[in-house]
Amino acid sequence: MRVIDRWTGIPLTFLLTLILKPWERFMLRRNRGSQPDVSRTLFIELSEMGSAIIVDPAMKKLKAERNAELFFVIFEDNAKSLNILGTIPKENIFTMRVNSLANLAIDIFRFMAWCREKRITTCIDLELFSRFTALLSAVSGAASRIGYSTHHDEGCYRGDLITHPVRYNAHTHIVKNFMALTNTALGLNNKDYSTYPINDNEIVLDQVTSTESELDSVREKITTIYPDFKNQRIVLINPNASELLPQRRWLAEYFAEVMTALLNTHDDILIMITGAPAERADADKLLRQVNHARCVNSAGVFTFEELLPLYQLSTVMLTNDSGPGHFSAVTPLKVYVLFGPETPALYGSLGNAENFYLALPCSPCVSAHNHRKTSCVERPCITGIKPKPVFDRINTYLTQIPTQSI
Repeated sequence: MRVIDRWTGIPLTFLLTLILKPWERFMLRRNRGSQPDVSRTLFIELSEMGSAIIVDPAMKKLKAERNAELFFVIFEDNAKSLNILGTIPKENIFTMRVNSLANLAIDIFRFMAWCREKRITTCIDLELFSRFTALLSAVSGAASRIGYSTHHDEGCYRGDLITHPVRYNAHTHIVKNFMALTNTALGLNNKDYSTYPINDNEIVLDQVTSTESELDSVREKITTIYPDFKNQRIVLINPNASELLPQRRWLAEYFAEVMTALLNTHDDILIMITGAPAERADADKLLRQVNHARCVNSAGVFTFEELLPLYQLSTVMLTNDSGPGHFSAVTPLKVYVLFGPETPALYGSLGNAENFYLALPCSPCVSAHNHRKTSCVERPCITGIKPKPVFDRINTYLTQIPTQSI
């Protein structure tokens, strides 16, 4: 993906800039600095499932203040994340396939037709300096295109296809960076800079409450993998992370050490290893390391739609820096997130979460400016987080919460 984005994306964005800028200025008579028409606004976020949750306050602000109809384009495999809060109607979501270059090429043309059918007026590119999404924004037909700009910073060239650039701030949480794009769409910012203040009370996620039948369905599935389930307190373990950045994974033996210690300390907990169906084999390896009757492998057992009721039934979750830390933010679940090559200052969960982060001098080593690429193999930022302090904090929380609330 990085190779294609660099070697194909750079020349394509350059060529499209040469074509699009004079066409818009002289033929279409468009003023690049004019107030965007946000009546039909498209958000682009392809590859990060968690971002579909984090961007929700920004999307809701645009909808509330201008009654904008919202649209979204995302990779097909990540589209389910938009269903968690339901801010975007299903008929307003366009999905792109990435299982082959041929399908991707077909979907680009489908996307162009779809945008014109939906009469998209403004496009907001949430991706951090992706040339591919800059190209999608340009071919969407939207008169106003809002996205991140390096401004006076070097590198991250992706043409001059954005009509309303916003300087990306690498020192501010991504939720406020997303909100800055929306504020520009609303005409609140001063040119390229996000000068309009963003108050913390704007950064609020809706909470999702599952029905009793949804909770019962999840309870039944738990019983199928652990027949002795009697509403024990559930501790979820998510040992995986996105394949796009495997450096975020904590060591499996560290997970096993924490899980074993928790099981030996609390006789009223059930530990469930979570994950997608493709992660079941790795979860089985971890299960064998722990080798305890109250530890089960639930990878692939629950559908994506069943994650929220599962989180509501659970007491605590330990996870790598990945999607579940963000999905759980719409529930009261207590979550502990392990951060390594990235930082919670930028990507921390908006929910009931605490982070483990060493903040080494080299951290974070991946960012928007290097397209999240790192050559570090030893990963001291994540392997340096030892099991004992992780166990101590989770153990303290479990001791304070003696009974299951559901």
